[in-house]
Amino acid sequence: MKRIVFRIAIVLSALSFLLASCNKSEGEGGTAVVEGKVMMVLHPDDDYNLHTDTVVAAKTDVFIIYGDEVIYGDDMETDAHGFYQFKYLKPGNYTVFAYSVLSTGEKVSVSQTVKVAAGKTVTVPTIYIHEGKAYGTSMIKGQVWATYIHKGENSGYGWAYEHRVYIRKVGAPYHFDDVRVGAEGYFYFQKLLPGTYEIYTVTEDENEIPSLVSVVVSVGAAGEIYDAGLISVVINV
Repeated sequence: MKRIVFRIAIVLSALSFLLASCNKSEGEGGTAVVEGKVMMVLHPDDDYNLHTDTVVAAKTDVFIIYGDEVIYGDDMETDAHGFYQFKYLKPGNYTVFAYSVLSTGEKVSVSQTVKVAAGKTVTVPTIYIHEGKAYGTSMIKGQVWATYIHKGENSGYGWAYEHRVYIRKVGAPYHFDDVRVGAEGYFYFQKLLPGTYEIYTVTEDENEIPSLVSVVVSVGAAGEIYDAGLISVVINV
């Protein structure tokens, strides 16, 4: 008797699964349409204000998820205007997504979810994806001011043009990048991930003995410019 009950339970469970599959609302086989547009926000490096440029995301892969599925049901490529359209859908909920690409190459999905009725065309809110070497990173800027000494005597002040500045992670023995100071003493370190950094440069005393002067800057949220402030040095000329 127990075996019979057990077998009946298995059959009922299988039938329930089959019925649930048959009654699934989302997917192909209907008359609804989901359409929309994808725009791409470009994050170029060597732009010291972190300016971005937004263009249409032509020939970009777009994916659609049926209901609460964990794997996408279909995909297509946008046209020259960034437009896409998924046809012949049943009523239900659909999630459309495309990928942003971090400077490390990692992909991050950007999605929108809409509800669709039979025979209706639903326009998905525009999806904005991001790409570029500066995307997902931040920048540190600062200035170097110099006191110039000639034969042990003060001979003037000014911006330390062409003076070299270094950056390393706090606790690291060596720098991973260096730049030269430009106009008005400014320097910039780009494409930085969150972390704590030490910015340092060389100063001298009146006897031309070098030493390091540094400042620590914590980088948090991406897409920000962090100010290292003013670094003062002494340069013998």
